[in-house]
Amino acid sequence: MLYYLFEYLGTHYDIAGAGLFQYISFRSAIAFIVSLLFSAIYGKQIINYLQRKQVGESVRDLGLVGQAEKAGTPTMGGIIIILATLIPVLLFSKVDNIYIIILIVTTIWMGTIGFIDDYIKIFRKNKEGLKGRFKVLGQITLGIFVGAMLYFHPDVTMKEKLPQKFQYETEEGVPVLFADAHKSTKTTIPFLKNNELDYAAVLDLFGDGLRDYAWIIFIPIIIFIITAVSNGANLTDGIDGLAAGSSAIIVLTLGIFAWVSGNIIFADYLDVMYIPNSGEMTIFIAAFVGALVGFLWYNTYPAQVFMGDTGSLTIGGIIAVLAISVRKELLIPILAGIFLVENLSVVLQVGFFKYTKKKYGEGKRIFKMSPLHHHYQKSGYHESKIVTRFWIVGIMLAVLTIVTLKLR
Repeated sequence: MLYYLFEYLGTHYDIAGAGLFQYISFRSAIAFIVSLLFSAIYGKQIINYLQRKQVGESVRDLGLVGQAEKAGTPTMGGIIIILATLIPVLLFSKVDNIYIIILIVTTIWMGTIGFIDDYIKIFRKNKEGLKGRFKVLGQITLGIFVGAMLYFHPDVTMKEKLPQKFQYETEEGVPVLFADAHKSTKTTIPFLKNNELDYAAVLDLFGDGLRDYAWIIFIPIIIFIITAVSNGANLTDGIDGLAAGSSAIIVLTLGIFAWVSGNIIFADYLDVMYIPNSGEMTIFIAAFVGALVGFLWYNTYPAQVFMGDTGSLTIGGIIAVLAISVRKELLIPILAGIFLVENLSVVLQVGFFKYTKKKYGEGKRIFKMSPLHHHYQKSGYHESKIVTRFWIVGIMLAVLTIVTLKLR
């Protein structure tokens, strides 16, 4: 909103400093600061409100060290993250940008699903929360919305770099390095020479003229990614600071991709996809990172608040949509490797237990407990050490993800 106000003031009254709002870098910095201050300052008031309403965590006895002390800790702290993200975004971004619209809808939608889940757990005293099929239905609905918007909306385009022999200069001497903007289902794929994969090309296997129906391939992939990443974030939210810290690292990396992909100069220099209008996502990402870091002020060990499903499902959904929007979704297994390993540890644990029980009459386990972070807790590691080491691994994966862009 302030963007449009200062644009008007700068155009009609030539007010000094109003032009700064034209720069994504300036608005991103302000969004980060406002988000961080909001979550750090007003977060305490929200925590106190949750305590007064007795919105406390009921802890199951899993035999973990320090578990009993966490009983009664306020949950639903994801509200802090959501508010600290949306307020700066509404203030400093172009709210008519298609990518910003998609991210705002994602935040509200996944936040609502998580809130309902936490509400049922806390106020209805039903530890199971929202039934799994309704969560999945909500994720599928969001996936259809995001997929349809990215596939059909005319503002979602990309520009491909022209071969050297087709590049030219205009009469004004401006070099033209990229072709005109066009719709495309191309995405980035690591470790391959051309570094790109076109989902529509899959339909060529079934005959000519089917590329207009590429949404049949595209939308189910979007649904799968959103469901997988949001569930991965949910599973990772098991010890103080793990999900918020790991997510901040992932989102910051996606912010670099959004910045580069939305700037034609950087896209040309680094030889990556140029995605018009995607640079505006940098403001959302800056606000989101600020919210996560501010939330960590209260969520690091010993936590004063838990994010609950209100926060974890929202975080996972946003990360998935960001990765898809900058066409880096196939890098998620590397970038969000923490989420992937947490997910796999649960799948392997449950699958192996069922298999051995059926075969031998007694179920056996691969890990002492799943998700993986609980395995290390059972092994005697303090949760602060586990979280810090997971963060270190997350940073290494983030660096590897960036490096893969040049490995072709």
